[in-house]
Amino acid sequence: MNGWSNEIASEIFPMVLEGFWTVLKVTFVAGILAIGLGLVVAIAEQTAPAWVRRPLSGLMQFIRNTPLLVQALFVWYTTSLYINPEWSAFAVGSVVLGLHYASYTSESYRAGIEAIPPGQWEAATALSLPAYRTWGVVILPQMMRRSTAAVANWIIAMFKEVPVLFAIGVFEMIAQVDKYQGLHYAGALEGYTIAGLLFLAASYPVAVATRRLENRLAKSHY
Repeated sequence: MNGWSNEIASEIFPMVLEGFWTVLKVTFVAGILAIGLGLVVAIAEQTAPAWVRRPLSGLMQFIRNTPLLVQALFVWYTTSLYINPEWSAFAVGSVVLGLHYASYTSESYRAGIEAIPPGQWEAATALSLPAYRTWGVVILPQMMRRSTAAVANWIIAMFKEVPVLFAIGVFEMIAQVDKYQGLHYAGALEGYTIAGLLFLAASYPVAVATRRLENRLAKSHY
């Protein structure tokens, strides 16, 4: 087994960096979906009638309790066969990842909503505030303060799971390393090391900032 090669590392680095930009783009698209759809689901589970709320809750449970890889493969092959074979792996993978993590962010939002003191709801009712005002002015601002750090942690976790989408053809960092290795029969050590360092360089500062935000928000509740 060959050891580390600086020559191979310098040759493979641009490919891994290209894959890293793909990871960032997938995370951005999927993150917007996870944040927005998770909020919609959380509000629907609080306000929608039972015939909407129960199936929606069951769907979220199903998504949370099945592997992301299985979901990605299932959606990729079913969309390719029955809907539109022209859809890109990037688009399908981003949507699947966003939906998967929306099931988690919705729980964080729900916990934030349920942590709001009952007196806040009672005050809104006493003032005869319409529902949109109650949610927009009273509930959501308080919920966001309680949920922001938890949702940010889910986005970090999602960022680290993007390589799973390699299975459906999203050419992120790991896929680029495997491509180089298949062509040159070398580069696994260098490529995976660079990929790991790029993941660390991107996620660690965000994790530290999220922890500080979490501590600050926790103090603001008292």
